[in-house]
Amino acid sequence: MNRFILAVVTALVLAPAGFAPAGFAGVTEEDIANDATTTGDVVSNGMGRGLQRFSPLTTLNKDNVKNLMPVWAFSLGGEKQRGQETQPLVRDGVMYITGSYSRMYAIDMKTGKEIWQYDARLPEGILPCCDVVNRGAALYGDNIYFGTLDARIVALNAKTGDVVWNKKIADYKEGYSYTAAPLIVNGLVITGNSGGEFGVVGEVQARDALTGETVWTRPVIEGHMGTLNGKESTMTGTLNATWPGDMWKTGGGATWLGGSYDIETDTLIFGAGNPAPWNSHLRNAGTPVEGNKGDNLYAASRIGIDPKTGEIKWHFQTTPREGWDFDGVNEVVGYTDKDGKKLMATADRNGFFYVLNREDGSFVSAKPFVQGITWAKGIDETGRPIYNEEGRPGDPAKAADGDKGEMVFSTPSFLGGKNWMPMAYSQHTGLFYVPSNEWGMDIWNEPVSYKKGAAYLGSGFTIKPNFEDHIGSLKAIDPATGEWKWEYKNEAPLWGGVMTTAGGLVFFGTPEGEFIALDDETGEKLWSFQTGSGIVGQPITWESEGEQYVSIISGWGGAVPLWGGEVAKKVNYLNQGGMLWTFKLPKQLASN
Repeated sequence: MNRFILAVVTALVLAPAGFAPAGFAGVTEEDIANDATTTGDVVSNGMGRGLQRFSPLTTLNKDNVKNLMPVWAFSLGGEKQRGQETQPLVRDGVMYITGSYSRMYAIDMKTGKEIWQYDARLPEGILPCCDVVNRGAALYGDNIYFGTLDARIVALNAKTGDVVWNKKIADYKEGYSYTAAPLIVNGLVITGNSGGEFGVVGEVQARDALTGETVWTRPVIEGHMGTLNGKESTMTGTLNATWPGDMWKTGGGATWLGGSYDIETDTLIFGAGNPAPWNSHLRNAGTPVEGNKGDNLYAASRIGIDPKTGEIKWHFQTTPREGWDFDGVNEVVGYTDKDGKKLMATADRNGFFYVLNREDGSFVSAKPFVQGITWAKGIDETGRPIYNEEGRPGDPAKAADGDKGEMVFSTPSFLGGKNWMPMAYSQHTGLFYVPSNEWGMDIWNEPVSYKKGAAYLGSGFTIKPNFEDHIGSLKAIDPATGEWKWEYKNEAPLWGGVMTTAGGLVFFGTPEGEFIALDDETGEKLWSFQTGSGIVGQPITWESEGEQYVSIISGWGGAVPLWGGEVAKKVNYLNQGGMLWTFKLPKQLASN
């Protein structure tokens, strides 16, 4: 019996009498558009397509969070543990989560019992760079959508787990994979791709949610052609404007973290990862050249895209001439300031917190959100870095043996001042809550040539902690000034998401297994719970029958144990796991 049939049989066996999906109501575009303000469900990644991860619920607050208690826990089972980075979704009494190795579960929200499970049958030879994680799913109509490590997008019936359609995003044999939660906009399923360490080409794709048929594609490296309705549309950028020779053909820029959607400007916002290879000297990026020809667009950029056609509206490149693996994929979160300006913010891997204009992507401000940045002296009035050229790893072609360029110590490390783990914005305080890490790296360049399906780096590295007492640092940042209002330090690096609530709370987890609630104004710890394994997932909250619930997945893994150098050795005592925890504030304790 294959795994899919077994999953369906299991679902039939475990489904409790009268379980909620019998009344499952299809998710509409209106439901998704209102996800940030409705409190009885969570139907999109980020608790709303703007990715604020803010809940308007106030039942749970600073005074009573001490009474928050676990109500059930669900084990992902088996030996497929590894990193669990998912964000749960909740709809009509059912919770949906994805798991490592491209699994999907439907769970009774009240009891924690499994309803059905789907396991993607992954082929031999998949090439995920940074653990076998999955970061979540998307609901629309009667379906739930998620991506798989062999670079496919799958639509399942949300009631049964049956496959509705299964489409190829790209060829996994070339190094492509997919780990992000899809984005739904007006009946289209929007996806990116992963594989930036293998010389792939980053791309955003839009499919008809009902059929899976491709509507448009938009590569994010200049010189590549987009498509619309099966025909070539326009070229991305201008051929060889910022790339030398044929380097653009394997130029990287993977769109591996997915995107956000700004409904007010009708714009998709996706980030593009590092240019390939890492060795910037091979891309004309190692030294300044006339006309910024070594910028390697649109790698390490945020890109505004028309959701109807896939045409690029604007771009902002956070790290032109990138040479430290500072991907530009980190989420862009829209907000409106006290003066009514439509703005958006992103905490980049390069260590700077950027504020941009939401209408055209233009630069507003940038301030450091980690200490001791070495690669740049600051950001100029146009948003371009003021480089410290001595902080760039050297050109191996100029080395005596031609084998290894000059090594430098760089802060932040290539895993970034902030990596994938999503920050949150609070409408209660007007602050952003940014999970960051204070670490650096020894980095050097090496010769490299492209080979399909092989790592395409041209660099070596060793990550090191910058301070003895902590690596992780959750910071409350005022976007108007860049000021850190408070900082919560953690010994191990932070690798999970953050959530805020109108009740004045900030939720996040640590690799040590603690799920924590802080006071959003002071950073004081108000509540914590030990989950038994490191938390690298994303919390959510919702209400049912007058009670507020909170959920988080626990399960240590991700990039740190695999790529973390000296930091990985520092946290090698942490146990893997795979447990979904759900908590609630009982009615009788809400007033305490």
